[in-house]
Amino acid sequence: MIKLKRVYEISTSIDGARFLVERLWPRGVKKSSLEIKKWLKDAAPSATLRKWFHHDPAQWNEFRRRYFIELKENPDSWHPLLDAARNGTVTLIYSSHDSEHNNAVALKEFLIQCLHPETTG
Repeated sequence: MIKLKRVYEISTSIDGARFLVERLWPRGVKKSSLEIKKWLKDAAPSATLRKWFHHDPAQWNEFRRRYFIELKENPDSWHPLLDAARNGTVTLIYSSHDSEHNNAVALKEFLIQCLHPETTG
């Protein structure tokens, strides 16, 4: 199971393995207070793509398309997530205010497609 949680939400035991999937460390969060297994900077969109998208919902589909290309070109960045998801619950930690249009949502979709290619067409 792959879950999503904002970085400012309290961690719980049902989160499983927690991974920060942001290129930049979230503002106002102490590294010692964020309970994560690993910070996967490289699983986040490139700085160029992040700046282009700028969390504009009108760009969402194109953002996802471009982001998936980046992910396919760098499988080492997200394979730890896939491995962890095969063994239990994984929670992708993100900092965006928009809970529907952010890189963690897109990354979750990408990972589910990798885990279940037969059901994603």
